[in-house]
Amino acid sequence: MTDPSFLTLRGRRFAHLDSGGDGPAVLALHGHFGRAAAFAPLARALGGRHRVVALDQRGHGHSAGGGPFTPGDYAADAAAYLDALGTGPVAVVGHSMGGIVAVLLAAHRPDLVRDLIVVDIGMTNREPEVRPVLDVSAWPRRAATRAELGAAIRAGGVPDPGYFLESAVPVDGGWELLFDPADMMVSQRAFAGEYWDAWAAPGPPALLLHGTASMMLSAATADRMLRTRPGTCYAAFPGLGHWLHDEDPEGFARTVAARLDGRPVGTGTAG
Repeated sequence: MTDPSFLTLRGRRFAHLDSGGDGPAVLALHGHFGRAAAFAPLARALGGRHRVVALDQRGHGHSAGGGPFTPGDYAADAAAYLDALGTGPVAVVGHSMGGIVAVLLAAHRPDLVRDLIVVDIGMTNREPEVRPVLDVSAWPRRAATRAELGAAIRAGGVPDPGYFLESAVPVDGGWELLFDPADMMVSQRAFAGEYWDAWAAPGPPALLLHGTASMMLSAATADRMLRTRPGTCYAAFPGLGHWLHDEDPEGFARTVAARLDGRPVGTGTAG
């Protein structure tokens, strides 16, 4: 699950990864600045028991850039992707922005979602609850070396650029980010808002994964999510931050696998 394939959805060219196999399908949706390849370790950990399909969402990875970048457009892309694959209802794993897309998909196309795993994002995605927009307007798209690109990202206020450099690729004469920083500014602003209505809509069972040191999901908001969607399970990753699937890939994969395999995961309370 390393080399992308391409397909056209809703008039736009998308890249995607497919682990293959006969197991039940799992749709994985990355967050802002990410790409489908972030879920390759999860696909390996699932060992063929599940077919992981992951989309480079619009403006990310090897998919076409340019707007619009509304949450509804992202969710419609995911629905079109599943319709094109013909998978039937799937489990959906969404991190950060991808978690919001997953919630919207489950609310508006419940026929496509049998289980919902939301990774470290709250349904209030605006200030002062969180800072939904990381200012990347001054980031360069390209640098001579990967190290120089990382140094520029650090200079832009990110102490550890590792997550962002996962979307850096070699090109003639240097290294380039697969995402356009200007696109990301538009997209992040479009996602700033409230998603409680979609979260509370009738739909599949849900599991909320939470890095307890995350700046994007507080214990109080996690508790409210559990109260608002009865039956939601909660799994804490103590001391981890927002990118918990990067910080603890084995623990993340183990938790997701347990859920997909029907084993008990987490509790009904946060904090």
